[in-house]
Amino acid sequence: MFRIKICGITSVEDALAAVDAGADAIGLNFYPRSSRFVSLDTAAEISAAVGDQAKKIGVFVNADFPTIQQARDVAKLDGVQLHGDESPEFAAQSFGCPTIRARRFDQHGVAAIEGDLKACLAAGRLPDAVLVDAASPGQYGGTGETLSWPDLADHCNWLAGRPLILAGGLTPENIAEAIRTVCPHGVDVASGVESSPGVKDHEKIRAFVEAAKAAFADIRP
Repeated sequence: MFRIKICGITSVEDALAAVDAGADAIGLNFYPRSSRFVSLDTAAEISAAVGDQAKKIGVFVNADFPTIQQARDVAKLDGVQLHGDESPEFAAQSFGCPTIRARRFDQHGVAAIEGDLKACLAAGRLPDAVLVDAASPGQYGGTGETLSWPDLADHCNWLAGRPLILAGGLTPENIAEAIRTVCPHGVDVASGVESSPGVKDHEKIRAFVEAAKAAFADIRP
């Protein structure tokens, strides 16, 4: 799994900036209603440019199995991130690569995520990692809203041994505090390193990666 993912990459230029800054994963968004949506052709171009320098994670929202498989094959994806309202039964399928299950942290808190993982296990398979994002009505991430980091600090007790990937309103300015508070396995940023939706600010990417790496070094000496 990755440590630092720059999500919502829409161009080769931004992908290479993320790699050059030291990110070990990029996110390619295949949700048509997202401002960060990429076509299969664009995703394939980005993937070819990145090669094995970083993992390519496909982000899907309520897509069907054939759509995900096609994107995985065309864009040479290293992982599938289910970021919608997919059922535990759907998430328990094998997509031929690691699966990240995104959960929005709402008023139900940790209990809802823990219950979802139990349902995935009952359906036959736990996800390979769980990404926790901020909840925003009608939105599927990338809103720039943060969540309560202290509420996630005991994630080892309820994540069934799955790695936690922290998302939601992360920026170069707050990422160190977020990592030191939550101690996640990895972090995921989109809007926090952009000049406009879908357009990355390369200096912000570099600052984010540097701050994240320093914080990870502090919690994992």
